[in-house]
Order: sequence, then structure tokens, then C-alpha cells
Amino acid sequence: MIDQQSHSGELSGQLRVAVYCSSSTKIKPENLDLAFEVGSQIAARGWELVWGGGKISMMGAIAQGARSSGGATLGVIPTKLLNVEFFDDEASEIFEVKDMRERKGKIEELADAFIALPGGLGTLEELFEIWVGRFLNFHQKPIAVIDPLDSYRSLERLIEDLKEENFIKPGQEELVFWSKNISDALDYLEKESKASIASSRSPL
Repeated sequence: MIDQQSHSGELSGQLRVAVYCSSSTKIKPENLDLAFEVGSQIAARGWELVWGGGKISMMGAIAQGARSSGGATLGVIPTKLLNVEFFDDEASEIFEVKDMRERKGKIEELADAFIALPGGLGTLEELFEIWVGRFLNFHQKPIAVIDPLDSYRSLERLIEDLKEENFIKPGQEELVFWSKNISDALDYLEKESKASIASSRSPL
């Protein structure tokens, strides 16, 4: 367990990007390839990866991808899940936390930007929570969804339907950048994070 007073990459000038993704072992191999490539491209920019700390499925692939390009990997995992998601013992740093709420809060604290890849209920919960937090001004950190395989096509249609029914409020939809291209999404995060990075970090 690492020092709970660590902060985002303020001193090094590096971005720390949190990635939410699947831990399912039954998904198509293309999703693992996607996760590996996203991790690799994050690290290739000199950024650090923040993720759920597991080493199976897409969670493991994203960390492997980051390390393949020399990137640091910072994992956050609840004690109860150490033997379920099988924490990544190759991580640069691991935060062992009490529960899922603390996990999400720690990931938000550490990261300067957020990416959602294809995933299930847990990934969707994380995406929506960080999205609502941005709308309510609890943070100003940019959010992107990378979906080249169209896994979220039904979700996008649902959001459009809810918007037409006025359940999605003005100003909410545009707070998330949807992309099929990894590089475009990372460019967006880099651009948007520059304006928010000073105010979003905790003081030393």
C-alpha cells in the first residue's frame, strides 16, 4: 500500500489519465487489443496510467500496454477484490482501499483526465458518476469515451433519446468526447486538461 498523500503528476508535469474498462474474461479479444493500445499510447505521450489495479481482461491489458511503452501504472483496488480482480503486482504503485466508493474517489483524486472504454455495469457506473460530477462542478477534468468497436452504440442512442425527452439537461451531453480514434481522444484530453489542471489538483 502506498502513501495516501500522493498527488497527481503536478511536479513532473505529466498527465495522469484514469481508464475505466472491463474486467470480464468472456469478451472478444479485440477489446483486449484496444485496451493494450490505449495504454501504450498513453505512455508514449509520457503520461501515467491510473486504473483499477487488476490484471485480468481489459484491466490487465491496459496496464501491460502502458508498461510496454515505459509508462508508470498506478492502481487502486479494494481489499475485498484483491483475489477477485487479482491485483497487478507489476504496477508502479498500488493503493489498497476500503471499498468501491473509496476506490472511485481515489481514482478521481489521482487523475487529471478520464477515459471510458467498453465495459459493463461497473464501467458505466464510473463513467456516469464522473460525468455528473463534471456537470455539477465537483471537478473540471476532461472525459472521453473511446469506442472503435461500437460497443456503446445503443448507449449513444439512449442518450439521444433522453435528450429529446428533455431528461438530459442542456450542457451535459457535450461534457464527454466520444471517439472511435485513440489519438483524437488523447489530443482532446491534452487540450482540455491544460485549462483545468492547476485548479483540479490538491495542494501539497
